[in-house]
Amino acid sequence: MKINPVKTQFVGSTDSVQLSVYKYSTNINTKPDILFSHATGFHGRCFDPVISSLINEHDCTSFDYRGYGDSQLDPDWPLEWQGYGDDALAVARSMQKKIIAVGHSMGGAALVMAALVAPELFQALILYEPIIFPTYIRDATESTREPSPLVEGARRRRTTFASRDEAFTNYFSKPPMNIFDERSLHAYVDHGFKDAENGVVLKSRPEHEARTYEMGAVHKTWDQLNLLRVPTWVVAGVVAPMQPSSWTESIAKEIQNAKFIQWSDAGHFGPMQQPDRLAQLVTDVVGITSANS
Repeated sequence: MKINPVKTQFVGSTDSVQLSVYKYSTNINTKPDILFSHATGFHGRCFDPVISSLINEHDCTSFDYRGYGDSQLDPDWPLEWQGYGDDALAVARSMQKKIIAVGHSMGGAALVMAALVAPELFQALILYEPIIFPTYIRDATESTREPSPLVEGARRRRTTFASRDEAFTNYFSKPPMNIFDERSLHAYVDHGFKDAENGVVLKSRPEHEARTYEMGAVHKTWDQLNLLRVPTWVVAGVVAPMQPSSWTESIAKEIQNAKFIQWSDAGHFGPMQQPDRLAQLVTDVVGITSANS
């Protein structure tokens, strides 16, 4: 089922950034609001399939980080991941209600940054393979500075197609998106491209995505994980060498009383592979946190 947000609004963040925020309202405000925070290279509407399973009971919000989707950004911004944390904090504050926040990859790290600043805004965090590098990996990355296949792949990313249908077919034919739930891939394509003279063009600049990957190991959020005081669920897919899944359990161990969950049949894009499963996890966390409040 395709859904449309009840309204789109813009929320101001640091660096004069305006974030595109999507509101999905049930008109039933008895259960916690849910905030969704996307991964590098994606956008807020990628969570539409998850939200479609929750919208009957929860008001939901998703948004585009600076430089992604419909959020605006000065191309000269010196990319620092703290800016993404500022974005998550700005949107969380705009919701005017204690929330459960769900973050994937970069979006998980940004939620942690926000929750370290303002834990009172969050009832719980659900983090799928957040990009928070342990100190030993961060130090090794900074010392070697070897080219990353993620960075190089982002810079080579194809940005134009004759149509959204052509883009969908292209992505669905090869890794990593060939394993996506079709609803997730449609959401990515439908809202991640804009109409152009000769077809459609990707909204996000490949260079911005590449720089996001390059700076992912630099931020030092790991050093503050022991200070996080928000109930947290940390989820990993199947463990793969030198992938975020290989240290996600260590992230959970650094956070006081965090719960670790393993999805052994999913990869780093688990939220896009299994959106219904993620929606069920949100429902489970709502039940647990409501019982404990």
